[in-house]
Amino acid sequence: MMGTFFDFGHGAAAQDKPGKGDRKPSAAGHFYPGSQAELSRTLAGLFSAATPCKSRHVLAVVAPHAGFVYSGIVAASSYNQLDPGKEYDNVFVIGSSHYVAFDGASVYDRGDYVTPLGKVPVNKEIAAKLMAPGRLFSFHAEADSNEHCIEVQVPFLQYHLKKGFRLVPIVIATQSEATCRSVAEALKPFVNERNLFVFSTDFSHYPSWADAKVTDKATCDAIVAGSPGKLVKFLDSYKTSRIPNLATNLCGWTSILTMLYMFRDDPAIKITPVKYMNSGDSENGDKQQVVGYWSLVVTGPEPQETGSAVLHDPAGAGHGTGTFDFSPSDKILMLKIARKTIIKYVGERRVYEPDFPIPDGLKIHAGVFVTLKKHGELRGCIGRFTADLPLYRLISEMAIASATEDSRFDTVKLKELGSLEIEISVLSPLKKIQSPGEIVPGRHGIYIKKGNRSGTFLPQVAMETGWNREEFLGHCARDKAGIGWDGWKDAEIYTYEACVFSEDEFNGSKD
Repeated sequence: MMGTFFDFGHGAAAQDKPGKGDRKPSAAGHFYPGSQAELSRTLAGLFSAATPCKSRHVLAVVAPHAGFVYSGIVAASSYNQLDPGKEYDNVFVIGSSHYVAFDGASVYDRGDYVTPLGKVPVNKEIAAKLMAPGRLFSFHAEADSNEHCIEVQVPFLQYHLKKGFRLVPIVIATQSEATCRSVAEALKPFVNERNLFVFSTDFSHYPSWADAKVTDKATCDAIVAGSPGKLVKFLDSYKTSRIPNLATNLCGWTSILTMLYMFRDDPAIKITPVKYMNSGDSENGDKQQVVGYWSLVVTGPEPQETGSAVLHDPAGAGHGTGTFDFSPSDKILMLKIARKTIIKYVGERRVYEPDFPIPDGLKIHAGVFVTLKKHGELRGCIGRFTADLPLYRLISEMAIASATEDSRFDTVKLKELGSLEIEISVLSPLKKIQSPGEIVPGRHGIYIKKGNRSGTFLPQVAMETGWNREEFLGHCARDKAGIGWDGWKDAEIYTYEACVFSEDEFNGSKD
């Protein structure tokens, strides 16, 4: 036990006594201290040991939900990425049920949430909207009464955020991928800078300390890739693994899958690991059977407000156009990496590792799109505007995504590879524009963002279609962002340039 149950006789907590319908703490005194004073001291220690803030434009965090003595530093590292002075309208805390299963999610709307630090108001209006007839959301008392995955996050929020917020507590009880996608679609309209999302999960359960480190790193990599399909395939692959005592890779996998579905349509979204530990790292834990914990942060775009410049010039050309300029040999190597990656992954479900030296020009960090065409028709296209990976690694990831994860197409088959043409677009940083007149069709790609909707067209799209500036904007707004033909007129618009090259330029080389 970490303390008495809870004590409302101190400071702020005394002013916010629980009402009849409020959700009383069930994990206080077990997962975390039960008195206000002891809990405050514990949180102060956890935040002082946590990873300092290194994130901006935070949309969501992933935090563990184990006892504070085991996972508290990792959880505090997640919350440390938030600006404590920022005012949030709502904080959505989402976790996966440990106790009951049904096809949907439970939203607490009976009162407010109470911890030893006081009361947090629940946004009952949002809860009511989510629980409208025909929706997947409802209230299930059995999903909430003893569930700790939501509760243990609330004290961190109360301690760290200096301004008030309203809580939207959601327990996902389904085991269905399709239902997770539907839950994500229902939550996407609430994604904006005034709302924060917290996703609650631990990682591996019960392997040894050494096995947990390897397994948890692989699971983290699958999440950071940002693809729901890739995560599901990864988790399925571990079901047949022979790691001793491994019960699960990710106990809150439905919550994390929901998160990936929520953010997958915006290529400017970035998922970044912050800190890792497992229970074996705690003085209270042993290293024979552990539970793993990751802190991750989901951030939105950080656009460049000034004009672009030459970012990389391996050939020494110095054109000053704001795009990358690569030598022919570098371009051939990038195309070779993309093709060999697709062959390896489609054929063996393994990632290709280059067996040749990587030039410095391919180790830069830049956004990239990989486009696949078959007999001149689009067969897949996925990319990312920002990168925490070297360019050659990101090309590999986007090649796999274009071949297997573009929802518009079936997964590429091995027999198709000979008919595929690969095109790569290396991107300059995003630049926010003030007037559509700044767009030069054929030179600029566009990224349109309005609320939680966004879409992009690469520069070559205007060349291939012959669209003028207004058609370019209209098609992107309507067909890609889903905000209507004129939606761009009151949306944020960004431009970027690209160094575009394909196998066709090099005599169709597909070696």
